[in-house]
Amino acid sequence: MGASSRVPALQNGMRILRHLARHGGPMPAAAVAAELDLPRSTVYHLLAELERDGMVVHLPEERRYGLGLAAFELGTAYTRQAPLARLARPLLHRLVDDVGHGGHLAVLHGREVLYLLEERAPGSPSLVTDVGVRLPAHLTASGRAILAQLEAAQVRALFPDPSAFTDRHGSGPRALSALRPILVDVRRQGYATEQGEVTPGFGSVGVAARDHTGFPVAAIAVTFRQDVVGASEWPTLATRIRQATDELTRRVGGHPAPSEPPVL
Repeated sequence: MGASSRVPALQNGMRILRHLARHGGPMPAAAVAAELDLPRSTVYHLLAELERDGMVVHLPEERRYGLGLAAFELGTAYTRQAPLARLARPLLHRLVDDVGHGGHLAVLHGREVLYLLEERAPGSPSLVTDVGVRLPAHLTASGRAILAQLEAAQVRALFPDPSAFTDRHGSGPRALSALRPILVDVRRQGYATEQGEVTPGFGSVGVAARDHTGFPVAAIAVTFRQDVVGASEWPTLATRIRQATDELTRRVGGHPAPSEPPVL
């Protein structure tokens, strides 16, 4: 295959990926072909190539294609670089000053969250959420805030079986059936929580920020001693965190999250 024939294939492959990202959920190959005005044979061929590279995932029962783990890794690779951290740093600093508890910025990396920033409040204890640390996404408030904004098929791809559910202290969901209601609650209330699942005695509240495609590009969370901040105070804390994530969303060219709950 010559260079002249490879370039259109690359361009059409990128068109398919961008279309799947904008659509917000898995699509039938025929619909992709029709909406992009491409031959079905071309679309099936390109989807097969993208599937081999992990950029798309085929859902045979639904006869649809969605973004794969490799696409998520590419998306979060950008967020792990300086622009996102530099945009979020002053927001996180102001948030921590305002609420008096430590905060952090995290992005999704596979089934884990990767911490890009940590801001400690004066007198607050050192936590495990230091810059560069990775933790299981399903156990953290940051990870749950991000996972709740993904399509159900994407969550299933990340957690295909019970072996994907690691734990730290014997608590937290250990199967997709246990994670689903947690994510539904996150979408319903607009913020995520965790209670001692990362560090016993400490709780966290987190809210996701979104990019221009609506993808949850990162999350900001605040961590505190559970004997200092009662559960009745968490919604107020979440409102302040949401102000920071809304501003981060605007800074990366995003738009607010939809209010409808996901079908998990």
